[in-house]
Amino acid sequence: MTVVGYSEEHIKTLEWREHIRLRPGMYIGKLGDGSSQDDGVYVLLKEVMDNAVDEYMMGFGKKIDVSISGREVKVRDFGRGIPLGKVLDAVSRMNTGAKYDSKAFKKSVGLNGVGVKAVNALSSRFVIRSIRDGQIKVSEFEHGLTVKDHPLKSTTEENGCEVIFQPDEVMFGNYFYISEYVDAMLKNYVYLNSGLIINFNGNKFFSRNGLADLLNENMSKEGLYPLIHLKGEDIEVAFTHGTQYGEDYYSFVNGQNTTQGGSHLAAFKEALVRTIKDFYKKDYDSADIKSSIIAAVSIKVEEPIFESQTKTKLGSKDMGPEGPSVRNFITEFIKKALDDYLHKNPETARIMLQKIQDSEKERKAISSIQKLARERARKVNLHNKKLRDCRIHYNTNDDRKLDSTLFITEGDSASGSITKSRNVETQAVFSLRGKPLNTYGLTKKIVYENEEFNLLQAALNIEEDIEDLRYNNVIIATDADVDGMHIRLLLLTFFLQFFPDLVRKGHVYILQTPLFRVRNKKETRYCYTHDEKTKAIKALGPNPEITRFKGLGEISPDEFSHFIGKDMRLEPVRMKKQDTINGYLEFYMGKNTPERQDFIIDNLRIEEDKVEQEV
Repeated sequence: MTVVGYSEEHIKTLEWREHIRLRPGMYIGKLGDGSSQDDGVYVLLKEVMDNAVDEYMMGFGKKIDVSISGREVKVRDFGRGIPLGKVLDAVSRMNTGAKYDSKAFKKSVGLNGVGVKAVNALSSRFVIRSIRDGQIKVSEFEHGLTVKDHPLKSTTEENGCEVIFQPDEVMFGNYFYISEYVDAMLKNYVYLNSGLIINFNGNKFFSRNGLADLLNENMSKEGLYPLIHLKGEDIEVAFTHGTQYGEDYYSFVNGQNTTQGGSHLAAFKEALVRTIKDFYKKDYDSADIKSSIIAAVSIKVEEPIFESQTKTKLGSKDMGPEGPSVRNFITEFIKKALDDYLHKNPETARIMLQKIQDSEKERKAISSIQKLARERARKVNLHNKKLRDCRIHYNTNDDRKLDSTLFITEGDSASGSITKSRNVETQAVFSLRGKPLNTYGLTKKIVYENEEFNLLQAALNIEEDIEDLRYNNVIIATDADVDGMHIRLLLLTFFLQFFPDLVRKGHVYILQTPLFRVRNKKETRYCYTHDEKTKAIKALGPNPEITRFKGLGEISPDEFSHFIGKDMRLEPVRMKKQDTINGYLEFYMGKNTPERQDFIIDNLRIEEDKVEQEV
């Protein structure tokens, strides 16, 4: 047995910036490269935006200017500005800030004195400019270290703060910003702060109707009845029912998007179900009441308690030092406001009742099939060769396990290569047998009758609720040929048809694997495009060996380890409001053969022209 020494020299005290850089997960969750909405580069922007929005919430400044140019981010608010004598401390000394004093920031999310300091420590360049009453104070940093603390100067600029930062490539690697993700974040701020103007790279975001605007922006088509929009002191709620499968929720605390929910969202769901049961005087199943709902809830709480520094889940049970519990506050509001609304709007109440009854009928119709399907999945799982599981799984209630992944691939050779090269701790593999069924236009009954989809659903653990999802990343890994593209479409059709929240919440990705390998005796380069191949040939000199990978099965396990490790290239499957699910599925997967044939022919010619130009 090896004896490890333990003495005074093993006890270390880290500076604030060293601790943040050594343990970034404690402060911003995961690092990431920008391909996922919860990657660290977006958390850094959010931390700076939170401070700017807090100024607006306290009644100072009506607009915020945001710009991203390459990797440089600028955020300029027009609030009060940091007191000039404390600018350096506010961004570089832990446990320093104004938000310990609830008089200055009564209902803020930044209560720990950490946020912008994490941005400073994790940025290769960080500049803070504070303007107050005709004077300006500027401090500059690199990797959290002060490089220049400028003296006070006179200025004619408006009061406020400007933060300029560039996330550190050493920490985040070859990262990038996806504008749709930034747009979504900034829009949420204006939905929650009616009257606030945010200008971002030439676009203006503004909202008059709060959460109603948020839902209208995120719904692919109108709900079954007009949005129910309820507002009270420190609470706002909006919801409707649609025709899609699943439930879709947006929850916020003090302007913070609590993507993992928490006590406030649980209380809202419970209060909604109870109020609707009482109104219709019938004990409907809660699943039938919530089926196909799209809802948003926002509350304001004094000194909220979040379950992590990234503030994605509320743990508070109380509204404030002397206030009611979050649960009681929301329950009482929903009980009165929703009951009043339904009595005053009988047509909405009638449509809602019909939707609940339709959901109940469908659930009962497939209940017997469900039971048989569950038994079949349970028996197969005992000796399931389709799923090669990992040891650590994801749960939306546990943000410590964010990296678990399920690769969905086709064929024994491809799944075999991934299985041999994967990380068995966090990466699982599900192997399809041939092409799956086109599920467009079918009911959820098919999920249980089709063995392939039933087993996939069981592997993901999403039959009852997406909150039970076992893998944070669901990666479609198919060949880069016509058959592989078709399998991708069939899988995406399945997810969009029956489990759209998987896509909406950013869990679904396409694995990018190289098309070419270019190598000589000294170096090997993997190329994902024709352009990369051309550059590799020039870089490696005359007559390099060039291999074209036609399928995943042709890539050896040793080589595959390069493509599913820390440098894995993923293309997120994203949805925007204009992406109408039914419209897309009808066009690409429906029976409109002549229209689709013309589309394919036209776009095939475009792709052929691109390839010819590259060659």
